[in-house]
Amino acid sequence: MKLIVGLGNPGKKYDGTRHNIGFDVIDRCEDQLAITLDQSKFKGIYGFRKIGENKVFLLKPLTYMNLSGESIIPLMNYYKINKDDLLVVYDDLDLAPGTIRLRQKGSHGGHNGIKSIIAQLGTDQFNRIRIGIGRPPQGQAVPDYVLGTFSKEDLTVVDEAVIKATNAIETWTTKPFLQVMNEYN
Repeated sequence: MKLIVGLGNPGKKYDGTRHNIGFDVIDRCEDQLAITLDQSKFKGIYGFRKIGENKVFLLKPLTYMNLSGESIIPLMNYYKINKDDLLVVYDDLDLAPGTIRLRQKGSHGGHNGIKSIIAQLGTDQFNRIRIGIGRPPQGQAVPDYVLGTFSKEDLTVVDEAVIKATNAIETWTTKPFLQVMNEYN
């Protein structure tokens, strides 16, 4: 089994914001992997289907970002999904807009969604795709920046990053994560 989680905040007012790029990837995965998020449970919406040898789940936690682990861990426990089969997609301030990085472990780096997952999972050893959103301009607070929308200049490279992340996820449905990292980093 494989679980792909996109981090974001629920509600229309957060659509298209930098902090919701994980949701954007899940939306694209829905189409590309033909998985419909038609189930509402575990404080989130999710769906799954069999791809090759694996049952593949897509999840959007409907908790706010800082409580993401409260959605992910109950779903993992219910379906007996191993932490090695978890992949979390989220925004990263420390990467330039449109850059993606795949990792198998690491600290939360100040990201409250990842902090929640690490606390709930009890480890920082899980797969991730970080998508760069860049740093706020001088004088703008981080919360205002991450809850803002992309500039026209950044939107093109960010859209390309969403496509690349979705392709990496599709590759991971049939290949080991280390191989996917080598291909997409």
